[in-house]
Amino acid sequence: MSGGAVLVTGATGFVGSAVVRALARRAAAGGPRVRAAVRSVPGDGPPGVEWVRADLTEPRSLRGIAEGCSVLLHLAARVAGPEEACAAVNVDGTSALVAQARAAGVRRVVQLSTAAVYGAGPHHGIAVGGEPAVPVSAASRTRLAGERFALDAGGTVLRPGLVLGAGDRWVVPALAEALARVPGRWGGGRALLSVVDVTDLARLIVAAGLSPRPLPGVRHASHPVPVRVGDLLDRLAELEILRAGGRERRRLPLERCLELLRSTPGRVSERQFRLLAEDHWYDSREVWDAAGCPPGPGPLERLAEAADWYRGHLGAARL
Repeated sequence: MSGGAVLVTGATGFVGSAVVRALARRAAAGGPRVRAAVRSVPGDGPPGVEWVRADLTEPRSLRGIAEGCSVLLHLAARVAGPEEACAAVNVDGTSALVAQARAAGVRRVVQLSTAAVYGAGPHHGIAVGGEPAVPVSAASRTRLAGERFALDAGGTVLRPGLVLGAGDRWVVPALAEALARVPGRWGGGRALLSVVDVTDLARLIVAAGLSPRPLPGVRHASHPVPVRVGDLLDRLAELEILRAGGRERRRLPLERCLELLRSTPGRVSERQFRLLAEDHWYDSREVWDAAGCPPGPGPLERLAEAADWYRGHLGAARL
């Protein structure tokens, strides 16, 4: 795609900041200009990025936001909270944003969603359309509802599974808490999970936005090779991100795991624990070839790049 800027929403978020960095490198090498939409303009950021203030819950702030843009990468979302608050961002805000993009003549829309729209699971390598979406949380329900605006515009909706890397405040912290409350190998550590490193996901998002040909429809967006939870825990312990307890080999059946989880209060819910301890993987092979984007070495290999960040974040959380 050429002839206009790339508009990125959620530009200071976990995924959005990685996408902005990738686009800024392209812009410095002669690629398209980058316009980053945020609720609060940061004091620093990659050079050459045009920062604009916008709030998906304030339609007036979106007026004219896409003028001069040829691509919209919609990465902003509300991922927790009550139904009304989630809908204000994920449905109403997305509707208003895509309307602005279409009015401005934006030719390519890519929206970041989540594999959580499929619901509780377990899920065993399902393809897009292979199983109905049955979301169980307000965030997932509204994110699913918000997908239709990008799809109606002929755009791409990407549904990653678990996302790892510097800035991850959910997956690895949840694993650390779950190990503390349920020490052992959950179900023998055999559960297969769809996982992607944030830098690889950012590359995929950029590739989908700038691809010479459109990629309409829903696509799964994890690394094509699923990860066993036991291997993930071993790698985290090897890198000293999790304590040595991450290598605990005691095999625990799922029902015993849930008993231990209930007996020790914490932030990780039973539903969230099941997302980590049971199969939740989705056939993600097609999108990488379609976007012309190599998937990279895989999230276990990429963990070393984020090890220092994780150690600092988990250490601060323990303190």
